[in-house]
Amino acid sequence: MTSDLLAPLDLAFWNIESPEHPMHLGALGVFSALSPAAGAHAADLLAARAAAVPGLRMRIRDVWQPLAFGGATREPAPDFDPLDHVRLHAPTTDFQAVAGRLMERPLERGRPPWEAHVLPGEDGFSFAVLFKFHHALADGLRALTLAAAILDPMDLPARKPRPEEPAKGYFPDVRKLPGFIRGTVSDVGRALDIGASVALSTVGVRSSSALTSEPSGTRRTAGVVVDLDDVHRVRKAQGGTVNDVLIAVVAGALRRWLDERGDGSEGVAPRALIPVSKRRPRTAHPQGNRLSGYLIRLPVDDPDPLARLDTVRTAMDRNKDAGPNRGAGAVALLADHVPALGHRLGGPLVSQAARLWFDILVTSVPLPSIGLKLGGNPVTEVFPFAPLARGQSLAVAVSTYRGQVHYGLVADAEAVPDLDVLAKAVTEEVETLITACEA
Repeated sequence: MTSDLLAPLDLAFWNIESPEHPMHLGALGVFSALSPAAGAHAADLLAARAAAVPGLRMRIRDVWQPLAFGGATREPAPDFDPLDHVRLHAPTTDFQAVAGRLMERPLERGRPPWEAHVLPGEDGFSFAVLFKFHHALADGLRALTLAAAILDPMDLPARKPRPEEPAKGYFPDVRKLPGFIRGTVSDVGRALDIGASVALSTVGVRSSSALTSEPSGTRRTAGVVVDLDDVHRVRKAQGGTVNDVLIAVVAGALRRWLDERGDGSEGVAPRALIPVSKRRPRTAHPQGNRLSGYLIRLPVDDPDPLARLDTVRTAMDRNKDAGPNRGAGAVALLADHVPALGHRLGGPLVSQAARLWFDILVTSVPLPSIGLKLGGNPVTEVFPFAPLARGQSLAVAVSTYRGQVHYGLVADAEAVPDLDVLAKAVTEEVETLITACEA
C-alpha cells in the first residue's frame, strides 16, 4: 500500500473539524441476537476482520513538502491495532442514548480515524453496532463499503473490472493544454455562478432559532422507522420521487415540532442542503469525497401537507434541471479551487460560515437491498448519522433498508433536549400525508 494525497474536499473536512464539531459520519445498526453472547462475539469478529481490510489501516498525516505544502496524505498506519478501534460496551436498554454520547467524541487524529462500538442489549435478544468514520476517510458510499467488509460476506453479482485511469502528474499534459485552458475558464465561470447563488440564497432567509445554536460539544441522537410502502402510497398519489416525499416529511415534522415547543412556524422557511454524490461507481480511487448539493427552502410555514410536498418537488426538479454543478448547493465544488495551505489556514473560518450557507442538512445514505448480518445475526434497523455543522443544532440522515425508511436525527443535546418530540413528529407527518392523499 502506498500513501495517497487527500482530495481537496477531504482536506477541507479534515481542517474544519473542532472538538465541538467532529466531522465523522455514523451509522447505528441494530441486530437481532441469536444468543445472549452475540454482542461479545460480534466485537471479536469485527476486530479480527478489520485487520484484513486495507482501508481501515489508513491514517491521515500532514504533508509539508513542495507541491503539497499544507496538505495531508492517507497512508498505512505502521502500528495499526484493531483492538484500538473496536470496543465492547456494557449492556444497555437504550441504544440511541449511548450512540448520542459516543457521537460527540472526536475520533483520535493520530491513528486511522474510525471506530466500531458494540452495544449489547440488556434483554439478550439484540445488540447494536455504532460505526464512526471520519468524513476525510470516507463519504457515505465509502463508509458503507468499509463497514460491509467487516460484516458477514454478501453474495453480490460479479462486476467486470474497470481499467484504471493513468496517474496524473502535478502539471497538465502540454498536448492537452487548449482543453485544459477551456476547462479552467469554465471552472472560473462556475465558481462565480456558485458564489452569486450563495449570496442570493441568504436574501430574505427566515429560519428558526431552534435550528441554530452556539456549540456545546454535546450530542443526542434519535431514530425513526417508517414503512416504505406508506411512502410509495404518497408518491404514487402525488407524483415526484421517494426522496421528495422524505424531504417533505422533514418539513412537516419541523413545523409540528416548532409549534409544539412554542417557537412557532409562521414565516419559517429554512434552507436545507441536500448533498449529491458526484463520485462514479467503480472508479480507480473510490475513497475521495466527490460531493455537490442542492439547496432548497423547506416550506415549514405552509399548513397544507400536500402543498408542502408540491413545493419540495418543484424545488428539487428545478435543482435537477440546473444540475449539481450550479447553484448555491454546489459550494463543496469550490474546494477544488483552494490550494492545500488555504484549506489548512482557512478551515476554522469555513466551519463558522456553514450557518450563512444553510440551516439544516438533509442527506440520503444508500444501503444494499440484501440483508446484512454479523456472525449470522441479522440487521433489523440501520440509522445513519450526519456530522453537525458549526452553529447548527440539527442534522437529518435517511436510509432505506429492506422495506423500511430509517431517519437518523443528530442534534446538539443542549439546544435540542426534546429530540424525541421531533422524532415522533416524523411518524405523525407520514400519517398526515397518507390521510391527505386519501381525502
